[in-house]
Formats: sequence, structure tokens, C-alpha cells
Amino acid sequence: MSRDNVSVNMPATPVVFVRFLIDADPSPGLLSRLLQPYAKRDLVPDRMWSHRAGDTMHVEIAMEAMPAEAVHLVEGNLSQVVGVRAVSRVARSCLRQVA
Repeated sequence: MSRDNVSVNMPATPVVFVRFLIDADPSPGLLSRLLQPYAKRDLVPDRMWSHRAGDTMHVEIAMEAMPAEAVHLVEGNLSQVVGVRAVSRVARSCLRQVA
């Protein structure tokens, strides 16, 4: 039996819009350490924003279409970065699919 004419319907990887809001101690290597959980999964954030307010660095990292199965992994890695005090997540379903 030839498989040339058989179409396999693979389910699309579900993706979500996710934004992490992070409060951390300011330090020279903080921003690069916060990007490591994305880089090791071959993910590139769509937006990163930060500012310092006194002794706290506020950072926002957002992706328009993050694979759903990576969200809790990235969140856990972010919370383990040295100097991070708090990580909160804002997520919603997304219509865009990864290729």
C-alpha cells in the first residue's frame, strides 16, 4: 500500500499570547539572564521593556504566539533567575499559528 496519497492531519501546535511581568533586583546581567529561558527553547520574544524604579527593576517580556506547552516552563525558569522577586503572567488564546 502506497503512502503517497495518504494525508496525515497533524494537529497544529496551540499557541497563546503571553506577557510576563517581572520585578527584580537591578544587576548588570539581569536582562540577559531573563532572555535565557527563551533562547534555550529557540524562542524570540516580540517585545521586551524594562525600567528601574529605586531598588526595583520592572521588566515586561511578551510573545504574540508562544507554544502553549512552553509557557509554564519559561515562567518557572524566570522565577528561578537570581534576583527575581516576582513573576506574574498575562495570557490569552491566540489566532496566529506557528509554521
